[in-house]
Amino acid sequence: MSLSSAREQDMTGSAVASRKAYEVRSLRFRYQPLSRGAENWVLDGLTFDVEAGEIFGIVGPNGSGKTSLLKLMAKVLGAQAGDMALFGRDLGAMPQVEVARTVAFVPQESPQVFSFTVMETVLMGRHPHHQGEKWSAGFGWESAEDLRIAEEAMQYADLTHLAGRSVMDLSGGERQRCMIARALAQAPQVLLLDEPTAFLDLQHQLEICAIVRRLKEERGLTVVLVSHDLNLASQYCDRILMLKAGTLFRLGPPHDVIDVEGLRDVYGCTVLIDRHPESGVPRVTMPQYRAVKNSGNSL
Repeated sequence: MSLSSAREQDMTGSAVASRKAYEVRSLRFRYQPLSRGAENWVLDGLTFDVEAGEIFGIVGPNGSGKTSLLKLMAKVLGAQAGDMALFGRDLGAMPQVEVARTVAFVPQESPQVFSFTVMETVLMGRHPHHQGEKWSAGFGWESAEDLRIAEEAMQYADLTHLAGRSVMDLSGGERQRCMIARALAQAPQVLLLDEPTAFLDLQHQLEICAIVRRLKEERGLTVVLVSHDLNLASQYCDRILMLKAGTLFRLGPPHDVIDVEGLRDVYGCTVLIDRHPESGVPRVTMPQYRAVKNSGNSL
C-alpha cells in the first residue's frame, strides 16, 4: 500500500463528505493567568474555515497567537471556549490517537535527544496506526507496509540516501525534511507546519517550499503553515489569516491581506509592497534605511 493509499484508507465518511478541513467558531484560548480575574486571552473570538486541499497561512507579529492556534488545531492544547471541527467532527471529542492519524504536526524545533537514524525517526510516524501495541525501540511493531510507507515518505522528502544516518548528524535543512517525512509517514489528511523554513538558508527554504507545494498538487493534502516570512506566505499560500493581538485581522487571498495599510496597523511599521514579477502576488520589501533623529541623536 502506498502513502497516498494509506491516507485514503484512513479517510472517514465525514471527511469525504466535508470539503472543510477545519471549521473554527468563536475560539478563545489562554494559558494559566498570572492573577485571578486576569483575562490574558492569547486567542479571542476566532472564527474561520480551512478548505480541504488548500495551503492556509497564518501570519502575525510575535505574541499574536500563531503557534498556540496551530497547537489547538493539533489538539496539543485545548481551548477554553468555542468550537473546532475537523472534517465535520468535533475535534474536542476525538481521541488523541485518532487525531494523530488525521493530523500531523511539525513544530518549529524538534530537539533530538537520542541518536535515531533517519529511517527510525520517519518510522515513528507510523506509531499512531498501532494503537495498543507496546512501543519498543528497534522497533518490533513495524510491518512490511509500515516500512514501505516510511520509505516512500523518505523518497518524497529526498532522504533515501540518508536513511542510515543519525538525525543528530544532519544539517538544518535535512533535519527539517526528516521531520516532514515523519509527518508524512502518519498518512495524514492535514499537515500543520510551524515556521518550516526558520533558520534555513535560501536553498533549503526553496526545498521545503517545493515539498509543501507538491503535497498540495500531487496528494491534495491540506497544509496549514505558520510563518513570519510574509513573502513566503504570499507566494505559496492560497489564503492567509493575519492575526493581531490574538484576534482575526484579515482573512483571504494574499492580495486581500497584504497591503501597506494593513501591515502598518498590525506590525507598526511602513514597508514597500509591489508585485512578484512571475506570480503577481504581493511582495514586501524593507524601505531604504534613513537615520532617525531624536533629541539631536541619530539612531
